[in-house]
Amino acid sequence: MATSRFKPKKKMSERRIPVTLLVVVAALVAGSIALFWPPTERINQGLDIQGGISVVMTAETASGEAPSSDDMDTTVKVLENRVNALGASEATVQLQGDDQILIQIPGVADPQTALDTIGTVGYLEFVDVSTITDKQTRDMIDQGYTGVTLAPGTYETNITGDNINNVTIGTESEISAYYAVDITLNSEGADAFGKLTKRLAPTHGKVAIVLDGVVQSAPAVQSEIPNGRVEITGNYTQEQAESLVTILESGSLPVTLTYSQSQVVGPTLGQDSLRAGLIAMLVGMIVVICYLIFYYRGLGLLTAAAMLVFGTIYLGILALLSAMGLFSLSLAGIAGIILTIGMAADSSILVLERFREEIRMGRSIKASSKSGVHHGIMTSIDADVVTIVSALALLIFAAGAVKGFGLTLALGIVCDIITMVCFKGPIIRLLAPKVIANNPKFWGVKDDLAEAIAAGEMVRGGENG
Repeated sequence: MATSRFKPKKKMSERRIPVTLLVVVAALVAGSIALFWPPTERINQGLDIQGGISVVMTAETASGEAPSSDDMDTTVKVLENRVNALGASEATVQLQGDDQILIQIPGVADPQTALDTIGTVGYLEFVDVSTITDKQTRDMIDQGYTGVTLAPGTYETNITGDNINNVTIGTESEISAYYAVDITLNSEGADAFGKLTKRLAPTHGKVAIVLDGVVQSAPAVQSEIPNGRVEITGNYTQEQAESLVTILESGSLPVTLTYSQSQVVGPTLGQDSLRAGLIAMLVGMIVVICYLIFYYRGLGLLTAAAMLVFGTIYLGILALLSAMGLFSLSLAGIAGIILTIGMAADSSILVLERFREEIRMGRSIKASSKSGVHHGIMTSIDADVVTIVSALALLIFAAGAVKGFGLTLALGIVCDIITMVCFKGPIIRLLAPKVIANNPKFWGVKDDLAEAIAAGEMVRGGENG
């Protein structure tokens, strides 16, 4: 009685681990589908696919000296604020070397406006026109000209953009088609502006609003303005007004930026490349699956299922990283994905061949499903570890597209290991004792069994002789 009760417990224990692992895989697959569907919306697309701009800008100080590290850090922060204000997702601002900054903005609708916005210094000044020492410039402003450039040292600044507390968009008037930018100054700026307008009001003197040395407007003061509210006008379109708001809100740059390298990627080219990459990936996957089914029969079907599990978990991880802002799919990343598909197929073949090899060696199908699959998985993991070291090296030390290739390659290897350990191995162990053993022809192991039997008869015949 004790023996009869013990055996079912042992059999149940042998099945519990594979069943548990398959339940875990089912949960991962379900969660992955929820994460990545629809993939075009859940997985971020990089610059080379979505289209956009990539710019390298060189920083220079007003004195011509090399910018300090503090200046560059401030510049990066200001540019990040401006890029984020453009509404572009997955934009990046990276410091390169001592005086260059790489800016990549995918999916931007108007590249030129974006370039103008991020590259403008953004230094705002309020100037009493009567203090301008250059008579010709002062006369042009008095005559109503805007866009006039003030030479450094020819005027005095009363208030700067550092005194800005809030910036909004309005209209020049109720019937005007042009937009204005409304500024609210902080207490210090409001006090200074109140004193300036009080002094100029009796003579209707003008206050020039200057951005980066260029006069935007120069309204005549009609009365004292004590509340610190100022309107900047200049026949702005809505896009121009929004750009100016972005510049003023993000603050002025401590350096001057010049374009060293710029590239505009069209969305059509990017989407065509994406489509071609996806087609190549699907065709490759279908060819591999068809070959596996043709050569391994029923075991090939298990491998096809494993490939689907692999792909689903892979997409789920990419979608999760996209949601966290840590991943954007690039063409180099697609190349990494295609490579890992081949590696996953190679791992499956290795496991199947070791399983069949142990059957040919005379082991039972059940015993082969344990030792053979185990050894096949461990051998494959050893190979994966070597590859993942190279992938992590690319991820850590490389930059740009190469970094994306390293990331997708490393993630693919992790998904391959998860699939082998949690799906491929357990499913073969569960099916081997009865399902595979009862129909060896369908599962593609009939010839292996026959070879094992023939080898056994040859050995016995030699011993008897």
